[in-house]
Amino acid sequence: MKKLSGKRQALVGFTLFSMFFGAGNLIFPPGVGAQAGTLTWPAMLGMAFSAVGLPVLGVVAVARSGGLAALGNRVHPLFSRVFTILAYLSIGPCLAIPRTASTSFEMAVPPFAGPDAPLGLLQLLYSLVFFVAALWVALRPEKLTDRLGKVMCPILILLIVVTFVGCLVNPLEGYGPPQDAAYAANPVAKGFLDGYQTMDTIAALVFGIIISLNIRAMGVEREEDVVKSTVRAGWIAGAMLLAVYSMLAHVGALSGGAFPGAANGAVVLTNIVPALFGKTGSLLLAAIFVIACFNVCVGLISSCGEYFSLLWPRLSYRGWAAMFAVVSMAIANAGLDLILRISVPVLGAIYPVAIVLIALSFFQKRLAEHRCAYSVPVAVTGVCSVLFALKDLGVPIPLLDAVPLASIGLGWVIPALLGILVGVLLPERGKQ
Repeated sequence: MKKLSGKRQALVGFTLFSMFFGAGNLIFPPGVGAQAGTLTWPAMLGMAFSAVGLPVLGVVAVARSGGLAALGNRVHPLFSRVFTILAYLSIGPCLAIPRTASTSFEMAVPPFAGPDAPLGLLQLLYSLVFFVAALWVALRPEKLTDRLGKVMCPILILLIVVTFVGCLVNPLEGYGPPQDAAYAANPVAKGFLDGYQTMDTIAALVFGIIISLNIRAMGVEREEDVVKSTVRAGWIAGAMLLAVYSMLAHVGALSGGAFPGAANGAVVLTNIVPALFGKTGSLLLAAIFVIACFNVCVGLISSCGEYFSLLWPRLSYRGWAAMFAVVSMAIANAGLDLILRISVPVLGAIYPVAIVLIALSFFQKRLAEHRCAYSVPVAVTGVCSVLFALKDLGVPIPLLDAVPLASIGLGWVIPALLGILVGVLLPERGKQ
């Protein structure tokens, strides 16, 4: 088979969407709507860039480059190894995989448990069942298109659409005023930064290995056809993400108007969905979170297992997948709030480097002869992003306040652009 049929291509796109759309994707768009209020759509414009546009470009960049490791090698082989491992660990067992279990637990169990229920024990039991089921599905990574694309994705979309239609029928109090000063001052920039929390740009860099595996399992053999199908899947998944994010942002904005003061997007949805659908709404919301988080958990376990089994083949894919499931289960029981607090500085340090790496990949033909075109901007961006992440943790670094755009959380942008300029102006390969 030289290329996928339209139906199979759509299924691969649905599978990629299912792998993207998990805990953060459910929490942050409605949180943006609730916090931005009447400025929801400018804020969503910013989030669309970082949580939809960049992930799609990431899928394209990795597919065209021959993998994340090959893309990283354009900077330096050591950077490629270190950055790729950091990306897989952050999107895998250290942050994103545990978040799938902790978030879905918060939405699926406490609302139905009594006031005296032993939530710690229930969370342990829930995470055990959750990760055993996810590992069972992940042990056959080439079958994810059948299991996620054909079954789980359509169910998830249907449940979200039902919630959205409920808000259209009963818009409650309408959009409220902005609840966050940062949204009131610069909604586009704030939305862009909040889009980091979905982790999808990092996920885009690591999901390609599983999508390519599923495309080859359908009979596509030529590498160039696999790349084309992977890119098309990225565009399909991006369009679906944009549509669903828009629906969730609208739901969140209505919730913020009717129930102001929600701490996060999970609380936003917990407030509005039962108000629209009664007790059935709590069941609907629980089903949405469990399915979405389960899909992403499976995709992440598969991606991390495939990469590390190639890197250190002494342990098989199944061994790596099982280890990641066990480690993630342990971290998940630390609780959602702790995981979210840790994720902010970590993603603040990694995301800008990923963005610069993706952007440079689209100018490879022009940059190929410039030996420092990748290394200089990536090094500058990495140093700046780490410094700003430390500042966000409370480390006093006063000089950073003078950096342009630092006040809106984008202080790495100007240094990155200067790094690109310096990298291009330095002598070309073979020239002095």
